[in-house]
Amino acid sequence: MGTKNCPETARQKMINMMYLVLLAMMAMNVAAEVLDAFRVVDSSLVQTYGTLQKKSNQQYSAFEAAFQMNQDKVGPWLNLANEVRSRVDTLQKLIFDIKEDLVIRGGGVKIADIDGYEYDPERSYVQNYQGDSLLIKKDDELNVPSELMIRLNRGVELRSAIEKAKAELVAMVKDTDAPIREAIMQELATPNPKRNLKEGGENQTWEEQNFEHKPMIAVITLLSKMQIDVKNTEANLLNYLYSQIDASSFKFNKLSPVVIPKSSYVLEGDVYQAKVFLAAEDTTQQPEIIVNNNALSIVDGKGVYEVPTTKAGTYTWKGVINFKNPDGGINTYNFEQEYQVGKPSVTISPTKMNVFYLNIPNPISVSVPGVPSANLKVSMSNGTVERRSDGLYVFPAKEDINGKKTQVIVDATIDGKTKRMGSMVFRVKRVPDPVAQIAEKNGGVLRKEDLMAEQGIFAALIDFDFDLKFKVTQFDVTITGAGGFNNTWSSKSNMFSADMRKQFGNLQPGSIIYFDNIMAHGDDKTDRSLSPISFKIR
Repeated sequence: MGTKNCPETARQKMINMMYLVLLAMMAMNVAAEVLDAFRVVDSSLVQTYGTLQKKSNQQYSAFEAAFQMNQDKVGPWLNLANEVRSRVDTLQKLIFDIKEDLVIRGGGVKIADIDGYEYDPERSYVQNYQGDSLLIKKDDELNVPSELMIRLNRGVELRSAIEKAKAELVAMVKDTDAPIREAIMQELATPNPKRNLKEGGENQTWEEQNFEHKPMIAVITLLSKMQIDVKNTEANLLNYLYSQIDASSFKFNKLSPVVIPKSSYVLEGDVYQAKVFLAAEDTTQQPEIIVNNNALSIVDGKGVYEVPTTKAGTYTWKGVINFKNPDGGINTYNFEQEYQVGKPSVTISPTKMNVFYLNIPNPISVSVPGVPSANLKVSMSNGTVERRSDGLYVFPAKEDINGKKTQVIVDATIDGKTKRMGSMVFRVKRVPDPVAQIAEKNGGVLRKEDLMAEQGIFAALIDFDFDLKFKVTQFDVTITGAGGFNNTWSSKSNMFSADMRKQFGNLQPGSIIYFDNIMAHGDDKTDRSLSPISFKIR
């Protein structure tokens, strides 16, 4: 080590330069965990897109069915619905084409072109407009998105297409006070970001904000999110147009608030979103709701469908709602829903490694799908669990090398009742002994200059993941001089004494220096006797 009185050696300067290069390389790479998160989010968005596509098809089918019942009345609204489909499809095709162009330019290929290819869940994929699957070569590719979207102006093309579609869709709503107009404007907004004075106040475009210097998988995910926004706009506008068909025919005498959350599970840092609206109801007549050929009991115009869950899996249920219209006929509304049943499960993960250590806080992560962390109670059989502001910490009481007595147990409060969710067995070990070091060495050949540059002897935990420190509290130094005579000096700290340093200055090449009687005190409040170390002076 260099000190004020000992300038840096050439070796130390080289190490410092290598460290700076390493930091620069790390800054240029996107963390694998971040890329995996984008891959998971994009997969979820693609599934949502498929669900919304099915919903849109059902809405168009509803327009067709209504047209068959009353062509004069429904005809103009059906034409508007078909215009919505045409404009949305044009915009969606453009986004699909941009996705495909990004993947191909980044070295990706169609799965159908790879002989005998087997699906790999660790890789990323996209689908083009025709439904073909393409394999993304590099999730962290940074140059291709910027090249295509910024320099080749595909971002400008996309923004113009979104703004054009927005204007055309808004124009279909003749009532200027209708909330759907503002909803479309917000859903398909493409504004330039506000200037950030803290970062220099430079102007930035919508294209630069979304696509410049972004990894490939992040841009793909953003494009998928845009497709979802377009699909949501399509669904909301179709609902509005369909409501206008009989707006002047049906009469309702009661309004009820309805809240439909986009999702009841929200990631930290994301936005919780819910649609809140008023539902109209005619209390003078009750609808007929039939599911699985059985009529549901109706209370205040609403049917309640209940079915016991006996097996995990995905289930679909559908039915029909019959409602008498003002003309005396019966309007029929088909519906279909899907739900999932999962087995109770629990995940207990040691944050550092698959073992707990005595006398130090061991962080763990505990989660139960669908249950808030505040409703979880975590305990253990060999020690205690402490909940702190930054998470859960385990404090084992006794050593348990074979993991026979140490269990972490998780209970959850669900609907006011406590339920055992699961447990996991862990091993408990003593923190390993540190190793005595001088100039980051624990033996061998040592240059006299390196020894003189050091201030003392240090204790290091080798390959130990916890940030745990040991400090040497005493040691002896024995030096073998000419004629084979040995002399010993002692220190009651980790520092070299003045006498020791004087002797170091007199060392000759080939001298042997021996350190023993080394004791160290650790953060785990234990004292350790460390193995001796020796060096041959060069």
